[in-house]
Amino acid sequence: MAVANALPANFAAPDWSSISRFAELHPKELMAMREPGTFHIVDKLQQFGTDIEHAQLRYHRKRVLVSKQFTFDAAHHLHCYEGKCKNLHGHTYIVVFGISGIPGETGLTLDFGDIKTIWKERIEPYLDHRYLNETLPPMNTTAENMVVWIFEQMESALTSEAYRSRVEGGRTEFVRLFETPTSYAEFRREWMLDE
Repeated sequence: MAVANALPANFAAPDWSSISRFAELHPKELMAMREPGTFHIVDKLQQFGTDIEHAQLRYHRKRVLVSKQFTFDAAHHLHCYEGKCKNLHGHTYIVVFGISGIPGETGLTLDFGDIKTIWKERIEPYLDHRYLNETLPPMNTTAENMVVWIFEQMESALTSEAYRSRVEGGRTEFVRLFETPTSYAEFRREWMLDE
């Protein structure tokens, strides 16, 4: 199953006028771009300190969203629900995180490895191959409840001492939790602000 459209519905297209302004302000950088030309085998790798300087690693200081997805298998059942989900059953869930921040001096917003570490250490142990009614806080284990809990865990990690200095302005923008390939619940940061 492909989860191709993981961006929030309010995702906007780039502001091309700012790119034009960049071209006016930074003609040397644009001139340094090579024409693609014909395909060839690379004969020399770019060397840090010779071909590119540290100050050139970060191309911009605009907020960027990075996204990573994970899967987990878990069992649960629902309370006060008349349907087959009131019985113990399981799912292969897919979780998609959208995290934004300002790229640091090396051009990274947040290393995908850091997102994976947060998932593996702070969230997955409560979910993967677990009986969710037992490992999550007291709640009906609906996708709607679980997605908010997952959001809170990622947000808590990003604002912790360990990660606050690793991502400038880092914040969880959305979490999408697929219960089946065609059914998901989503929670977004802007909805928190409206409450």
